[in-house]
Amino acid sequence: MNISEFYTLYLTANKVTIDSRKIEENDVFFAFSGDNFNAATLAEDAINKGAKAVIVEDKNFENPAKNIFYAESTLQFLQELAKHHRAQLNIPIIALTGSNGKTTTKELIHAVLSQKFNVQYTFGNLNNHIGVPLTLLSIKPNHEMAVVEMGANHQKEIEFLCQIARPNFGYITNFGKAHLEGFGGVDGVIKGKSELYDYLISNDQFIVINENDPIQVEKTDGYDLIIPFGRRDSEFYFEQMVENNCVGLIYNEVEALSHLTGEYNFTNLCAAATLGLYFGVEFPLIKKAIEEYTPTNMRSQIVKKGDKTLVLDTYNANPSSMKVSLENFNQFAGSKTIIIGDMLELGEDSASEHSQILELAKSLSFDQIITVGPHFKNAEAGVTSFLTTEDLIEFLKETTINSENILLKASRGIALEKALEFIK
Repeated sequence: MNISEFYTLYLTANKVTIDSRKIEENDVFFAFSGDNFNAATLAEDAINKGAKAVIVEDKNFENPAKNIFYAESTLQFLQELAKHHRAQLNIPIIALTGSNGKTTTKELIHAVLSQKFNVQYTFGNLNNHIGVPLTLLSIKPNHEMAVVEMGANHQKEIEFLCQIARPNFGYITNFGKAHLEGFGGVDGVIKGKSELYDYLISNDQFIVINENDPIQVEKTDGYDLIIPFGRRDSEFYFEQMVENNCVGLIYNEVEALSHLTGEYNFTNLCAAATLGLYFGVEFPLIKKAIEEYTPTNMRSQIVKKGDKTLVLDTYNANPSSMKVSLENFNQFAGSKTIIIGDMLELGEDSASEHSQILELAKSLSFDQIITVGPHFKNAEAGVTSFLTTEDLIEFLKETTINSENILLKASRGIALEKALEFIK
C-alpha cells in the first residue's frame, strides 16, 4: 500500500489513533509495537471494533481484504501520510517551540484565534515525531488554520518536524536551560530551537519575535518577514499588569487580565495577542479569550484549598523556568512555602544547577523550603528534603503546612502533583 492509495482511504476515516484502547468506529489505527510487544496482534480486534483500516509492520498479520495493510515502519508511514496531507492543505500553519511556555502559549494562541477562526491545535503535549504527524492528520476540511507545538531535546529534531509540518508562521517562546544533556549545553539549545527560524527564513515564511529577547532579535536580524512585539516602538506593543497574583496585558488602554500566575506569562499573552491582531481578531475578542482561558494542565495553575492558595506548576521544570517561578512566587503577599522537585535531563550540569536554585530559594522570602528528589537531596543544606514524592506524601499526612501560599514546581518525572490532595 503506497501513501497516495492509502490517503484516499484516510480521507473517509474519522480520525487516526495509535492507542488501541481508544479505537472508535471508522478510525485508522497505526499499530506501534514496543520492545516486548507486537501491536500487530491487535489488528483483527481493531477491525472488529470498527476501525476503517490498520497499519502493521509485521507482514504475517497483513490482510488487505480486511483493510489491514503492511508497512515496513508504522512510524515512517504515519510521518509520510502526515506530509502528504500537509501538502494538500491550504491554510496557515503556526509552529511554536521554545524552552519554556510552549504549551501555555499554544493554548492561548488557540483561544485567541478561535474567536474568529476554526482552529485545530496540538492536543496536550503531542509535540514530538509522533505527536506532530497526529496533529496534522487531525486537521479537517472545516479547519481554517492550525497551531502546532514542537518539542525537542536533541539537535535536528525541530528541523525534522518542520519538514513534516511546513509551517507558514513560527514563534520561539525563549531559549533556556532545558534538556541540556541532549542539546549539549545552552548554545546547543539555541542552535536546536533556532532550526525553526532556519526553516522559516529559507522558505520565506513569517516569524513572530519578542523584541525584548536579544537572541530572537539577533537570529532574525536582516530578515523582513517578521511580526514583532515587545518594545514600545514594535508593531505590536502591550503594557503589563498584575492583579491578585495574576498577569494580564493592556492594549490601547484596554485591560485583559488572565488567570495565569507569573509575570513570565506576560510574553506568552503578548504572543497570542500579537497573532490575534495580525490575523484581524478585534481586541475585545482577544480580551475575552484571555480572560476566559483557565489553565488546567499543571502549568501555572492556581488551586484554592481552604484558606490556602496553591500554585501547581508540575508539568515541567528546568533551571530557567524554576528561577522565574521562584522569583514570581516571592512576590505573593502573605506567608509562603515552596515544594520543589528535581529538574531532569541536565546531564553534567545537574549538581551545580540544583545547588544554584537552592541558593536562590534561600535568598528569597520563603517561610519553608521543601525539596523532593535525589538531585536536590544531594544538594540540600538546611531545608526539608525527601527522596521521592511518596516520602513527601507520608510527611504531609502527619504535618500541616501553615503558609497561606504554597508553590509546587518540578519536572514531570517527579509527579509532584500526587501530593496535592495531602496538603492541608
